[in-house]
Amino acid sequence: MVEGITAVGDKYQTGEFFLPDLAMGAEAFKAGIKILEPELFKLRKERESVGVIVLGTVAGDIHSLGKDIVATLLTAGGFEVHDVGVDVPIEEFTESVRTFKSGILGMSALMSTTIGRQRDVTKALKVEGLRGKVKVLIGGAATSDLWRKEIEADGWAATAVEGVKKAKQLLGVE
Repeated sequence: MVEGITAVGDKYQTGEFFLPDLAMGAEAFKAGIKILEPELFKLRKERESVGVIVLGTVAGDIHSLGKDIVATLLTAGGFEVHDVGVDVPIEEFTESVRTFKSGILGMSALMSTTIGRQRDVTKALKVEGLRGKVKVLIGGAATSDLWRKEIEADGWAATAVEGVKKAKQLLGVE
């Protein structure tokens, strides 16, 4: 499924597919996830958790497909994932990190107009004394490794598969 939705995304980027094609691919992916989710949760319960991650899309951004793919792959990879959704305010990110005792906070931002919120969340984690307790992993079309360095995040991933690898690296389990 990941290969399929990646191919759809690539074709959209090159202009071979259009927004309706992208939307149909996303809906197909989400339908497949609904079928696989119960099995993924069974697997997670049968083995020890790799770590706890809070995952969400920053305030002002309602894009969820990339985040949903990452959440699915993280769950399959043994993580306990707390997906706080899209358009997530700073306070909800910090409270979720505190509540779930998260080792990683994953933030997505698709639009260049919303990536600044990733910096705002990272600053809020410092103010609340949480920054030393949680690793920050960012992703999304508008992000880059340069942006990661600028906002002092711990990791950046360009793809969902890279996101899982980076999360494991950040927790020292790979």
